[in-house]
Amino acid sequence: MASASDGSNGFWPQGFLAGAVSANIKYSNRNDLMALVTDEPATAAALFTLNRCVAAPITLSQRHLQHSSSSIRALVCNSGNANAATGTQGLDDARAMAEAVAREFSLKPEEVLVASTGVIGQLLPMEKVLDGISSLAPTMQRHSVLDAASAIMTTDTFPKFYTIELQLSAGSVRLSGIAKGSGMICPNMATMLAFLATDATIEPALLHIALERANRKSFNAITVDGDTSTNDMVSIFASGKGAKITGESPDFILFCDALDALMTFLAKLIVIDGEGATKLLEITVTGAADHRDAELAARTIAQSSLVKTALHGEDANWGRIIAAAGRSGAVFNQEELELYFNDLRILQPPLVADFSEEAASEILAKDAFTITLRLGNGPGEATIWSCDLSKEYIEINGSYRS
Repeated sequence: MASASDGSNGFWPQGFLAGAVSANIKYSNRNDLMALVTDEPATAAALFTLNRCVAAPITLSQRHLQHSSSSIRALVCNSGNANAATGTQGLDDARAMAEAVAREFSLKPEEVLVASTGVIGQLLPMEKVLDGISSLAPTMQRHSVLDAASAIMTTDTFPKFYTIELQLSAGSVRLSGIAKGSGMICPNMATMLAFLATDATIEPALLHIALERANRKSFNAITVDGDTSTNDMVSIFASGKGAKITGESPDFILFCDALDALMTFLAKLIVIDGEGATKLLEITVTGAADHRDAELAARTIAQSSLVKTALHGEDANWGRIIAAAGRSGAVFNQEELELYFNDLRILQPPLVADFSEEAASEILAKDAFTITLRLGNGPGEATIWSCDLSKEYIEINGSYRS
C-alpha cells in the first residue's frame, strides 16, 4: 500500500542530504545550484537524452555511471547554463564540478553525477560555480526538497517535487523526486531533468529495469513543443537504508508501480507548466493495429502546432486532429475513426461530425480535458500528455538568451 505526500515537509528518504545555494550563474535572486549526497555508497541508475548534440555533463555522467553504478554517492546540478555545445572546455568544466563536490564531501570524482540546464553554447562561469559548490557543504540538510527543486528551475514557474511512502512486506520505503521542465520538452529515453531518490535496498540491474519501465509511461509520454533537449537526464539513487527488494517479487511490482506513479505525477507537472501553457491535454489513441501505431498517432497529434493552437483558441477543429493522425505513419481506415472530447462524441463512423459546438466549447474552455481517438478495433493503445500553444510561448522563446 502506498500513500502520497506533496512534499511540503521536504523529506528525502533515509540516507540522503541535500542543499541549494545561489551562485549567481544567471539568476541573481534565487538558488541556482544544488547537490544531493548519500551517507554511504548508493545504487544508481539513469537515462539520458538521445539528442546527438549532447551536453558535457551528460557525457561525463554516462562515463561515471558506467564505471560503477554501485558506488555513486552524489549529484550536482546548476541552472542558467546548459554547458552544451562547449567542446573540450565544457567537459573540463563538468569534470571540475565533480571534483569540487568530491573534495567537499570526501568522495571520488567518479562517484559524482553532474547535470546542467539553461542556455546552450555558453561556457559556465566556473569561478561562480566552484564558489557555490564550496558554500554548499554547510547548507546540506535532510529536509530541503523544495530548495533543491527550486534550484534547478529555468523558465519553470513553480518547483516540481513529490514523495510517496510505500509499505512492503519487509518494511516501508520512501520514494521522492524533483523535476524541472517547461520548454524544449519532447523527451527521448529521458526527460528534461528529474532526480529521484529512495531508501529501498535494490540491485542496480533491478533499479534500472524499474526506472526504464516507469520512464516509458511517464516522462517519455509527454511533449510541450516537440523539441528534445541536449541535457535530458533522469536519475535515481537507492540508499539501501530501507526494505530489501528482490527479483520479480510482489514487492518489486509494488515498487515499480509506486515509481511509475511518482514519475507520472512529475511528468504531468512539467506539461502543466509548459511555457505559455493554459491547458493540460490528455491524448489517448485506442483501437490501433498495435501499440506502436497508437503511440505514433497520439504523439503526432500531441505535437501538432495546428492542433495545439486550435485547442488554445477553444476551437473544436476536429479535422486538424485526424489530419495529424493521418500523417503519423499509423495504419488505419479513416472511415472507422471515432473522436471524443471528454465524453462528448465529436466524430463517428463513417466521418460523421454531428455534435453540439456549444458543448464542445464548454469542454475546451476547461484547463484540462481528454481527447480520445479510436482508429479501429485493434489492441493498440497509447496516451500522451501535452499542452496548448499560446502567444506567450513565442514571447518566452523569442528572448530566452536575454
